[in-house]
Amino acid sequence: MAVAGPLAGWAASPLTPLPPPEDRQLARDMLRELVEINTTHAYGSTQAAKVIEGWLLRAGFVPGDVDLLAPADHPTKGNVVVRYRGRHRGDPVLFLGHLDVVEAKPEDWSVDPFKLTEMDGWFYGRGTIDMKDGDAALVESLIRLKREKYVPDRDIVVAFTADEEAGGDANGPAYLLQEHRALIDAAFAVNLDGGGGNTRNGARQFFEVGTSEKTYVTFTLQTTSPGGHGSLPGPDNAIYRLAAGLGRLETFKFPVMLTSTTRAAFAALGALETGTAAADMQAVAQSPPDAAAAARLSTNVRLNAQLRTTCVATLISGGHAENALPQRARATIQCRLLPGDSAANVQAQLVAVLADPAIGVTLDAPPIVSPESPPTPQFMKKVALLAHSMWPGVPIIPTMATGFSDDRHTRNAGIPSYDISGVWQDVDENRAHGRDERVGVQAFDESVEFTYRLMKAMSGAK
Repeated sequence: MAVAGPLAGWAASPLTPLPPPEDRQLARDMLRELVEINTTHAYGSTQAAKVIEGWLLRAGFVPGDVDLLAPADHPTKGNVVVRYRGRHRGDPVLFLGHLDVVEAKPEDWSVDPFKLTEMDGWFYGRGTIDMKDGDAALVESLIRLKREKYVPDRDIVVAFTADEEAGGDANGPAYLLQEHRALIDAAFAVNLDGGGGNTRNGARQFFEVGTSEKTYVTFTLQTTSPGGHGSLPGPDNAIYRLAAGLGRLETFKFPVMLTSTTRAAFAALGALETGTAAADMQAVAQSPPDAAAAARLSTNVRLNAQLRTTCVATLISGGHAENALPQRARATIQCRLLPGDSAANVQAQLVAVLADPAIGVTLDAPPIVSPESPPTPQFMKKVALLAHSMWPGVPIIPTMATGFSDDRHTRNAGIPSYDISGVWQDVDENRAHGRDERVGVQAFDESVEFTYRLMKAMSGAK
């Protein structure tokens, strides 16, 4: 399920291939123009979509193969869908890249977030890593393939979409699947908004292929009490009751639950670790997983999130006046469900853990379940061959995202979806959505070449 190679041979490999100079510069110019278009929720993505449409048409794509689409009630939330025609049209491959970005306050940044700034080997700007770098790589690769007169075995469909980030009210893939399914229907999808290479202290560690993601679901806890004058406290206090229940929830851990992806990931990561961590990862990858090993790994918050469904209190309120006993207390519980878990199961466990019938547990909204796209040996081998053409011998590991992406829409539509990016990032850097977001200049250039090869690999023979 996981494909790994000897790190020694990989480390001694020649320099990573880069795009031809003209393609490298074109991709950088495209990244600059996209970053300098504000596509936060308030502004929308239509302007960026129009720019991409223009690039494609000037490169020789015909209007019938390039569609600019936006919901009638959200004209600023534009999407571009382009079809690169192959020999056979029945089983296209779909590539996804969202155009929107999260808000960035200039006063919080050391540079202008909506200007591409090159400094000390980095490109800074909102969207440089999430994910206008991927958008630039996708559109530049399409233009390069067109210039080279490449003829794929299957159609390549690329959708540049709106409203993936928080606040979205006109999500692009959801809209396209509902209103224009034929344009983006595919045998499988590749999303550049995830996966990719991990480095630590400048050394490449392993390459991720995202095959699944957790689903978020929110519950509201509420309890009431009679209230009264604050000078006469009694035993029935809504705030204390809720706090006691939250204390029990804080110490509770959902059962360990592995998927095909997380079992393969722990086995592969265990082969890269040493000592107790290596043994524990290998033990957790067994069926059934070793409980003691899982308990030790769970002390790491990132590994804990890979092992189980999680729930955490994120908001709390109570009372109505400073001098009055509380009549009501409320908390918001944010849960992240593993593929295969359900909101009903989680709600039942919350009720049991709170252990107080006076605390009501209400589901805020049904979750959008995101089923796993299995990391089949055939698919993982194809990715390994591609990645090793760039970085020989790098270990390839299937992973589950603890957040969520547009994959939830395509997976629910029956389109297996995989996250594959060509960007390498330090595992300890977390600037996406944050201040001074950045991508390495070399990492970006490499990702452009990787995306070009990715399109050819995924559109070739079955």
